[in-house]
Parts: sequence; structure tokens; C-alpha cells
Amino acid sequence: MAWSWRYEKRDGSEVLPVAGSVPQFPTQADAESWVGEVWRELLDQGVDAVTLLENGAKVYGPMSLHPAE
Repeated sequence: MAWSWRYEKRDGSEVLPVAGSVPQFPTQADAESWVGEVWRELLDQGVDAVTLLENGAKVYGPMSLHPAE
């Protein structure tokens, strides 16, 4: 199984971060751990939200990367 994140703008449109890569992960836990480590970098690169995908199918999201107000 391949787990990945779709990067999105506030309006729901898909966007690629400056780095342009979309890493794949062997487990959901690995994917969630990774986004927990890099969410600030993604936000700085213009990503507003992420959606978790398993083999291209939506698992959950979009999940905002912006801090709660």
C-alpha cells in the first residue's frame, strides 16, 4: 500500500510545494508522522491544507495546516 498527501490551497485546488515532490509512505503512521514534522515548511511553501490518500483514494481531509485561532 502507498500512502501520500495531496497538497491544497484554501479553495481546495491542488498545489505542489516549491520542492515539487510528493513522498510516498509504507504506512499511515509514517505519513502522519512526516506531515507532523514538515507542516510548517509546507505552509511556508503555499500549502494551506493536506488530504491523506491511500493508493490515490481519500482517507481523510482536507486538514488545515494553519494554527487554530
